[in-house]
Amino acid sequence: MPKNKTSSGQTCPRAFQTALDALDVIGRWEWDAASDRARVDAVVALLFNLDPGEAEEGLPLSRFIDGIHADDRQRVLALIRSSASAGSAYLTEYRVISVDGRTRWVLSRGRFTSDHAGQPRTGSGILIDITQMRMSEDTDSWTEATPLDRAADHAIAAQQAIVDLQDPPLKVFADALLMELGRRLAHEEVLERRKRMN
Repeated sequence: MPKNKTSSGQTCPRAFQTALDALDVIGRWEWDAASDRARVDAVVALLFNLDPGEAEEGLPLSRFIDGIHADDRQRVLALIRSSASAGSAYLTEYRVISVDGRTRWVLSRGRFTSDHAGQPRTGSGILIDITQMRMSEDTDSWTEATPLDRAADHAIAAQQAIVDLQDPPLKVFADALLMELGRRLAHEEVLERRKRMN
């Protein structure tokens, strides 16, 4: 994604909004516990009001936690800690304050791995901007796992295994699968919320 900067070096809010409107899925994230580095793509970095270059190289997980809306931060942090300790998957919605100063809703789906002693090893997942869908709602979770939800969970687990294999060509395929599943999840969520509104 090209960087859209104003003359003062700030990201152009209109360009950021245009980019978000053009995407169904925002992006993916990966976290390595040993280095405490989370890596995300550029649009996710802008959602969390972080420098895209630094975020692609890797930042401490705490920098992303700081980007979560204060009213949601403790709940999400507790969920992340619990999932990281258990080496399990999670699905949650929360708010972030993005680079353009707007509060945005994201749907985050991820999975952590832990060692035999329960210490976190890695994490990965996808983020979807659901701001438009949440504008008039106040639900906070999904209640049932569809086949698409299960496929996303399995794809996240497969992607983590491929990262452990250190096979770049396979990782490209795993990343592409995650992105497509994220798009489908976003589309399904739009349809479901429209149904509820009627």
